Amino acid sequence: MATTAADGNLKPYLRKNGVKREHIGKIGYHNHKEKNGQGTDVASRCHKHEAFEQAPMYVAVLTYLGFGIVTLFGYLRDFLRAVGLEKCNIAQEREKQKDFVPLYQDFENFYTRNLYMRVRDNWNRPICSLPGPVFDLMERVSDDYNWTFRFTGKTIHNVINMGSYNYLGFAENNADFLKTVADKLCQYGVGVCSTRQEIGNLSIHEELEQLVANFLGVESAMTYGMGFATNSMNIPALVGRGCLILSDELNHTSLILGARLSGATIRVFKHNNMQSLEKMLKEAVCSGQPRTHRPWKKILIVVEGIYSMEGSVVLLPEVIALKKKYKAYLYLDEAHSIGAVGQTGRGVTELFNVNPADVDVMMGTFTKSFGASGGYIAGKKELVDYLRTHSHSAVYATAMSPPATEQIIRAMKCIMGKDGSTEGLRRIRQLAENTKYFRSRLKEMGFIIYGNNDSPVVPVLLYMPAKVVAFAREMLARKIGVVVVGFPATPITEARARFCVSAAHTRDMLNQVLDCMNEVGDLLCLKFSRRKYSPQPDLCDETDFELDS
Repeated sequence: MATTAADGNLKPYLRKNGVKREHIGKIGYHNHKEKNGQGTDVASRCHKHEAFEQAPMYVAVLTYLGFGIVTLFGYLRDFLRAVGLEKCNIAQEREKQKDFVPLYQDFENFYTRNLYMRVRDNWNRPICSLPGPVFDLMERVSDDYNWTFRFTGKTIHNVINMGSYNYLGFAENNADFLKTVADKLCQYGVGVCSTRQEIGNLSIHEELEQLVANFLGVESAMTYGMGFATNSMNIPALVGRGCLILSDELNHTSLILGARLSGATIRVFKHNNMQSLEKMLKEAVCSGQPRTHRPWKKILIVVEGIYSMEGSVVLLPEVIALKKKYKAYLYLDEAHSIGAVGQTGRGVTELFNVNPADVDVMMGTFTKSFGASGGYIAGKKELVDYLRTHSHSAVYATAMSPPATEQIIRAMKCIMGKDGSTEGLRRIRQLAENTKYFRSRLKEMGFIIYGNNDSPVVPVLLYMPAKVVAFAREMLARKIGVVVVGFPATPITEARARFCVSAAHTRDMLNQVLDCMNEVGDLLCLKFSRRKYSPQPDLCDETDFELDS
């Protein structure tokens, strides 16, 4: 159904022979750049400043050994539970229902009951304050090895927040800044209780969509109440059977779910690897669909602006060049990059100085840089008009909450300077300064960190499962709140702590975090880097020179 509609109503927008290349000088903010122009040079320089250092061999061996030991002890504990020597706390089938189809698969729960439960205290911690640059935590303890928790009644005050996506610090409770939000709450209430196609379409929703389009430099935009659903429900409306999706291997779960729901054929290319992507594009164009070898109805390349677990930035100019060369379409998820990168916060299109019109589908969320909720799809007017009637998020989902809508408008106007101040630009510059300072200091200390120097997402590699748990607990003991991630969310040998830098972090806060990182890094032996880091920038760039022929 989505395929038929896309081939019809969306035909002016997604044609097999490519999109129209219209200059958007009247509505945009970028100058048009040629495929091999300045944008490609910027991409080369940005890629040069991305780090993915490999750990020493002994670290990988010890990591596998650690998982092996934990697995062996897991089987031993399962044996003790089976013979009744250890209490079994996990959900089990009732004896009288043993002939029914099982609800709980014993082997599938092995990881949960034997590994995750031992370290569950490091996640889902209850916060009892504003999740700004600092927050308060409710203290909890467990008497049965993390199967259950009980609150002690105490509060851990002023924990530095290094885990929230509050990039520009708009998750705030300043009464002066939030006055318009409070006014809209009094005027419209909290919820709309209807879809926008019925009686849930408010004037502030249309105001926000026009503001988003102007901010991005595109023709039109549509907003949704949930960021995850913006991807998972809109991709099936754009492609279907007979279409091909080329997806980066590190794309977010929402993109993966949307691709699977679409019914299109999915092929995965190596992360940020243009040779891998071009090889797949060549094969798709030359061979067509399996068995029949008919041409694909559409080929859609799906990438992210900033990858949330790696901190890397998409090589946008190169992807656009391949998209044009092979007449494919580009879906760009800017959940973590919009507002966070670029001189004026307009994301990776501004970072690489490329024309936004070269991106067919621009997606982003309001949950990070804007301190609210929801997401958007932006691009040509034909695209947005098509999605208004075919997207499940548009047709069936409740309209965005009015106070959240006003919060996004307030934050976006602040970034654009339409509130009559330079506060938005100050926050963007502060975020960039904090990001570079935090990353450079971690490198000086000897930690292995991933990602681009411009990315406020800073993954610090911890590798071994025991050290992941110890790191989170030691940092909390020093009043630093961090997010740790391990297998299966990451490769088994690349467990990490993910830091999110904010413009709301002061230099004193960052120094306190770095001092604790240095102390804990020495305590747990986490400084695995073998590179000698120099804080001085490169004196030259080899791309600036040409050899005489």
